[in-house]
Amino acid sequence: MSLSQQLLNSLVCPQCKGKLELSREQKLLCKRCQLVYPVRNGVPIMLIDEAVAVKAD
Repeated sequence: MSLSQQLLNSLVCPQCKGKLELSREQKLLCKRCQLVYPVRNGVPIMLIDEAVAVKAD
């Protein structure tokens, strides 16, 4: 299940209030904070404690 564009436009990072992007893996990415928020069963989990730091290459 994919997130609607309208929902994506209204969601912001709970930490910095920055824009989120949907990754190919259907996770929400905040580039400013370098955090990834999971999406479970089509529901974005917008809890900072559930976010995972993006791994630097």
